[in-house]
Amino acid sequence: MDDFAASAVPLTGGYGGQTFAVSAGGEDAVLKLYVKDPDRAAVDAALLQLVRGLLPVPRVLDLKREGSYDDPPYLLMERLPGVNLQVFLDTASEEQRRTVGMQLGEVLARLSGMPFLQSGMFRGGELAVEPFGLGDLEQYAAGLRLGLDPERLAVVLNEAEDLMADGVDRVCLVHSDFNPKNLLVDPATARITGLIDWEFAHAGSPYADVGNLFRFCEDPVLAGAVLEVLRGMGLGERLVDLGRAADLWALLDLASRAAEHEVAAAAHRLVSRMVDTGTLSGGRPALDVVH
Repeated sequence: MDDFAASAVPLTGGYGGQTFAVSAGGEDAVLKLYVKDPDRAAVDAALLQLVRGLLPVPRVLDLKREGSYDDPPYLLMERLPGVNLQVFLDTASEEQRRTVGMQLGEVLARLSGMPFLQSGMFRGGELAVEPFGLGDLEQYAAGLRLGLDPERLAVVLNEAEDLMADGVDRVCLVHSDFNPKNLLVDPATARITGLIDWEFAHAGSPYADVGNLFRFCEDPVLAGAVLEVLRGMGLGERLVDLGRAADLWALLDLASRAAEHEVAAAAHRLVSRMVDTGTLSGGRPALDVVH
């Protein structure tokens, strides 16, 4: 750790204060410390090895599997080029947004094509899957502190359950934090250069990452390009609705922590609108009308 300390610069993303830009072996690198979840270091390293060559992920340079609070496990990775996608989209042209959207669709298609036998969290470097054991969506929501009318919330939960029952019944690799803050892009070419921060990745629904991407999306150009690619993958026609249904598990968990940060507060506002309107969309735009 002393070898990295002199050049360590904190980065946003991942666990707060645990990801750093460093110099190692004469190249720029990213150092991720695993204080809160030490066992996850081996999982993340295995996931990056699994998808390398299929998705734009960094090379693993070094891995420390075990440690203590004062000397935690870590993962050292190459630092990928590019800028944060959210920053890029703030000033991107319509053509650039469409170019990015097509690539996002391709990445999502590759993720949805990496199968697993059951849903659950990964354990160890062998990526064993431990089932969630959360019950159905209504049981899960009942255990969260949301401060919302349970009967009106149940209307939304039932809509989500009905949608998922009609969707594709298979399990795949889910990044689970698939949104612009975890994607990198080359601003000169509008090419995706990185998908980072895999600490929430698990085996789950092929619609979950679609829902995460579209959770707060209001850009019909970007969304239309994503959907254009995905509609040829046999995932069904109501991709936006199916994505929102699959994303509801993560959205509810985030909303239950509304006091912690602004993104969680925005999630709670969204869930509140869903309850008020009695719909899964909660007033969000009908992105799937764009082809």
